[in-house]
Amino acid sequence: MTAVPMESGRTEAALPAAQDPAPAGRFRLVLARLTAAKGVLAGAAIVLLLFLLAFGGPFVTHWDYATPDYAALRQPPSGAHWFGTNGLGQDVFAQTVRGLQKSLIIGLLVALFSTVVASLVGACAGYFGGWTDRALTFLVDLLLVFPSFLIITIISPKLKGAGWIAFVFLLAAFNWMITARVVRSMTRSLREREFVRAAQFMGVHPLRIILRHILPNVASFLITDATVAVGGAVMSETALSYFGFGVRAPDVSLGTLLAAGTDQAPIFPWLFYFAAGLLVLFVLAINLIGDGLRDALDPTTEAARPARTSRRSK
Repeated sequence: MTAVPMESGRTEAALPAAQDPAPAGRFRLVLARLTAAKGVLAGAAIVLLLFLLAFGGPFVTHWDYATPDYAALRQPPSGAHWFGTNGLGQDVFAQTVRGLQKSLIIGLLVALFSTVVASLVGACAGYFGGWTDRALTFLVDLLLVFPSFLIITIISPKLKGAGWIAFVFLLAAFNWMITARVVRSMTRSLREREFVRAAQFMGVHPLRIILRHILPNVASFLITDATVAVGGAVMSETALSYFGFGVRAPDVSLGTLLAAGTDQAPIFPWLFYFAAGLLVLFVLAINLIGDGLRDALDPTTEAARPARTSRRSK
């Protein structure tokens, strides 16, 4: 530490040079990019409102989705029935929020289960290699060539007594293969990194390495993929329920509501367009969130450049 001469003849220890502020952590950078993305904010707001509508809607109406009002058959929207009624006198608002609730639950569970399976299968195949990799890759390729829609339509009627939970597992069983292939490729490159090698030399169990070192480093991709998978799962559930292979009466989903209202849409549009509009709105919002997450979590995208440039200029 150098001595700095003062005018009075005394010396004073020079103050250390001002240091540059420490770079922001990854979480703060990602959060800053997300909050700066208008599409993500709009998508998140729409999804939040749809969840509030789905799970809070039944508490703001005194009509049950299965209770008919025989004095109001196919009535247009009014003060008594906000979204009108169907041919049986059932309240369309109560049925729409019930259908939205069911579709959202199915979509979230399918995305969760398929992402977990894809991450474990892909990570094990990429890390262990050898016969494990060949066997798991063969299973993935085999499931990819199967006509999943046809298989689900064949198996679904046989699971009629098992409820909609069985339908969730059936959808998830054919919704993880592409993600598993991507995770496998990422794991093959990560297993050669120094931190993985160090854990191996220390005798850490392979499954612990996968869970503690491999999967956290592919979490960015898995989060983005799971977000987009929610919208895809909702669309798949809607399509299958539309053709009568998903949720069955007396329960309802967006798919069953669309199927029931398609033929009557030109004459009684409220039977079709409320459910269709909510479906389109949800899928659009999920895609906005997925695009924003991809840009925020990937440091090579345009969204990351302003943050790096601002740090250099300080």
